[in-house]
Amino acid sequence: MRSDARANRTRILEAAMEAYADGDSPSLGSIARRARVGKGTLYRHFPSRESLVLQVYACEIWQLTSCVPDLLASRPPFEVLREWLTRLARCGASRAGLADALDGATAQAAVVAETYGPVVDALAVLLRANEEAGTVVSGLDVDDVLLLLGCLWRVGPGAEGRDRADRMLDVVLRGLGVQPATADCGHTRP
Repeated sequence: MRSDARANRTRILEAAMEAYADGDSPSLGSIARRARVGKGTLYRHFPSRESLVLQVYACEIWQLTSCVPDLLASRPPFEVLREWLTRLARCGASRAGLADALDGATAQAAVVAETYGPVVDALAVLLRANEEAGTVVSGLDVDDVLLLLGCLWRVGPGAEGRDRADRMLDVVLRGLGVQPATADCGHTRP
């Protein structure tokens, strides 16, 4: 792929990620405008809304899962777990908006097939690091933890939704037996 085509694709994906993160159900035309490309350029890279949505979610999951080793190398495991679960919850909430853009069960199954494994692997690494640090109870099942987190994907958008998700995440973390270093579960409200 030529460098200008690669740059256009990147801008389209970034614009789409921003639009869906805003809680919008954006038109492809609005994404093209936001990315500063023509509709034809958008359709060359993503021939359907479904193909764009699938790639947006896959990119978000890749960003989320690929950072775990670097985060654990630089910060305490509990701090990383909390931050990562917050990001996962926001990603999951955006997935709810993305699901509306997907037309069928086949497309949604493709999203799960492509992204579930990396999420499970990353969370397993985080739980193991926290277990070794003594900040969570031993023997937690990754699938159980993900099921618990599912409630966070249903909070609304905006600041109110983020605040609610933060409160709910505190409850989930306490349920995991978290022993944070600070009295407020290691979370600082803005």
